[in-house]
Amino acid sequence: MSVPDPFLDPALTAANLDRYLVRRSILAALSAQLPNFHGTFLDVGCGIQPYRKLIVAPPGRVQRYLGLDLAQSTAASYKSVKPDLEWDGVHIPLGDGTVDSAMATEVLEHCPDPVAVLREVHRVLVPGGFFFFTVPFLWPLHDVPYDEYRYTPFAMERMLREGGFVQTRIQPMGGWDASMAQMIGLWVARRPMSSVRRGLLKRLVMPIMRGLIARDHVPDLRSGPMITGLWGTAEKG
Repeated sequence: MSVPDPFLDPALTAANLDRYLVRRSILAALSAQLPNFHGTFLDVGCGIQPYRKLIVAPPGRVQRYLGLDLAQSTAASYKSVKPDLEWDGVHIPLGDGTVDSAMATEVLEHCPDPVAVLREVHRVLVPGGFFFFTVPFLWPLHDVPYDEYRYTPFAMERMLREGGFVQTRIQPMGGWDASMAQMIGLWVARRPMSSVRRGLLKRLVMPIMRGLIARDHVPDLRSGPMITGLWGTAEKG
């Protein structure tokens, strides 16, 4: 019996309470944008390249996938997947206008100068090139000490425009109920406690999380909601 892919087929299980919602949300946003990916595609901060199979398959029109990451990742699991290109976290080793589409999923929060990175992505894109991104909002400190920021949609809008992008679109990945579900999952999975207590709590909270996720809706950002994260798109003018 095959094990479901944790990124391409995420399931809410006792072992995945903390990561399920964020992975499901990223997958949904990414899948909706696949028709906009084409030509040479750059995956900025690709890590283990979990979405590569999805991106190079229809309905996407990607002809060449390039994974870009640091020469040595801090995550041991990343070392098993070598990126196609290596960078220093700011400068992309490609010429101007050599990429047709690009993405950065859960990357910009790790960049000390995110506008500089966005300008680099803008530089390597062709005119009219398409960019997709996701960033966390409700998430613990991670990859310490390389966790720099949490972004509001208004900050992301400003930085994208400072990076040179136009036609920007930013959307929340979850509202009040999803935020509560995510906090419950994170608390049960990561708060220090005995294994016996954790096992009991996992069984108790799973139906609560399912109910919260099922009733969640994408909020209007003008209402000042709680959000789990953001996804967005932009183009090079």
